[in-house]
Amino acid sequence: MSESAKPFWQTKDLREFSKSEWESVCDGCGKCCVIRFQDEDTDEIRSTDVACRFLDLENVNCTCYQERQSRMPECMVVTPDNAHEAWLPATCAYHLVSQGEPLPEWHHLISNDRKTIHDVNESVYGKVISEEGIHPDEIEDRIQFDDNE
Repeated sequence: MSESAKPFWQTKDLREFSKSEWESVCDGCGKCCVIRFQDEDTDEIRSTDVACRFLDLENVNCTCYQERQSRMPECMVVTPDNAHEAWLPATCAYHLVSQGEPLPEWHHLISNDRKTIHDVNESVYGKVISEEGIHPDEIEDRIQFDDNE
């Protein structure tokens, strides 16, 4: 396949993506909205079944995306400079592209259907609850899965 026939995520560096290209790479899994903890001894990142209060659990999207940093200062924004970091799930499209890996078949840029990620059980749809109503001291007790799964 010639370079011009390849999709943009295979021919451009993340820093070269237009705003719309950048946004389109997000697979909509919602995993980055899940509350995680990092083990102080091993640096292992473990996820809970608790999501940020701003995650719309039905549609798996942020209800305050444009203002998320001001409304949730601890929200980690994915950038070209941090897309390779371990805090992102191994299946994250930004992470995969930053590592030169292909997008999975279920990614909407491959499948042409944003629901495919949910159909193949790769999103947090139906797996998480909102942090609203959960005491902050109880969240760490809700560690459910490893981000590298």
